[in-house]
Amino acid sequence: MGTQTVFILALIISAVIGYLLGGINWAIILTRIVQRKDIRDQGSGNAGMTNVLRSVGKLPALLTFAGDFIKCVIAVLLSQLIMNWMFMSPDILLSADRAPAGELLLYGRYIAGAACVVGHIFPIYYGFKGGKGIVSAAAMIALTDWRVFIAVILTFGVMFLWKKIMSLCSVTCAAAYPVYTFLIVFFADFRRGFCGAEKLAFVTVMSLFIGALVLIKHGANIGRLLRGEEKPIVGKK
Repeated sequence: MGTQTVFILALIISAVIGYLLGGINWAIILTRIVQRKDIRDQGSGNAGMTNVLRSVGKLPALLTFAGDFIKCVIAVLLSQLIMNWMFMSPDILLSADRAPAGELLLYGRYIAGAACVVGHIFPIYYGFKGGKGIVSAAAMIALTDWRVFIAVILTFGVMFLWKKIMSLCSVTCAAAYPVYTFLIVFFADFRRGFCGAEKLAFVTVMSLFIGALVLIKHGANIGRLLRGEEKPIVGKK
């Protein structure tokens, strides 16, 4: 097989593994362990950390956060191992006019991370009814571009301190994610000659995909936000 075929195969394998890992929903698992109930039948019906916090408790919510974050970390790390193993060298080039191994590994991180988010939202193990992908998406952002992650986390923190409404923080960050990605990569990398137009286009499209997917999954929340019906996280929670 040619190096380009091997690269595409490595991306496909990374995507499949990322999706299968993403489908492991800790909100569902932990709620069944603690209460022997389905978290999707409680509270907001979402299989995510915030609903676990409100419906089950703080410790299960914390463990849900950790599990959903770590599964994306594992998916991304496995993608790097797979690509390095299939190429046999981290310094390989596809060809003289193509991206070096560093960028190829970055593509693998984006693909594996995005597949993990998709798996979390549409898990094959639970009838394709999962969570909204916020924690796994945060892990993906952290592992693909730390600069964008800092910008997103700061935005989340400011919004939470202001309104204390998780869904508002989530949709704001989802909308801001592709904007931050394009601006940071364009001015910090592309304009300075550190990357080509191909990488800029790829990371922008991937961030648009994840941001749009999260926004779509928050459609009901957006409706409640517009009506002023979303509840803030207050008090001991």
